[in-house]
Amino acid sequence: MRGRGASQTLHAHSFNTPIGRLTLIEEAGALVRLLFEKEGEAAEVLGARFEETAFLREATCQLEEYFERRRRVFTLPLRFSGTDFQLRVWNALLAIPYGQTRTYGQIAAAIGSPKASRAVGGANHRNRLPIVIPCHRVVAAGGGLGGFGGGLEVKEKLLRLEGGR
Repeated sequence: MRGRGASQTLHAHSFNTPIGRLTLIEEAGALVRLLFEKEGEAAEVLGARFEETAFLREATCQLEEYFERRRRVFTLPLRFSGTDFQLRVWNALLAIPYGQTRTYGQIAAAIGSPKASRAVGGANHRNRLPIVIPCHRVVAAGGGLGGFGGGLEVKEKLLRLEGGR
C-alpha cells in the first residue's frame, strides 16, 4: 500500500438522488468524499477510478435509504482529516440528531469555543462528507439557513426531508 494520491486507489460511483446527482469516493474501504452534481468532475481530477465496489454499493444503498426516509444514521466507515478544530466541529455535527438543527453558535459552544461561530461556518464549508457528516443541520442564529456547499436550495430540501423545517 502506498501513500495518499500515489497511495491507495480511489474508487468513485455516481448516482441520481432527489437533490441531484451525487458522486461518492472511496479509499481502502472508507468514504472520503461526497460530491454534489456541480462538483462531480472533481472525482476525475482527484484521480478516482469510476468503478463500483462493494463498499460503494453499500454507501449508495445507505444514501438511497436516507432519501427514502428509511435511514436516519449512516453506518459507513469514514476517513476525514483536518485541523483539531475542524475535527471537533465535524464530530459535533455527527452528534446532531436526524430532524434537528443547531446554530453555528451552539456548535461553537458545544466544542468549547463559544466565540468561534464564524470558524464553525468555515469548518462546515470544508466538510468533504456532507449529508453523512450533516453540516446541513447547522443554521444561522436568526433562523436563516446560513450557507451550504451544495447550495441553499439543496440544504432546504435536506432539512425538509428530515422534517426539521
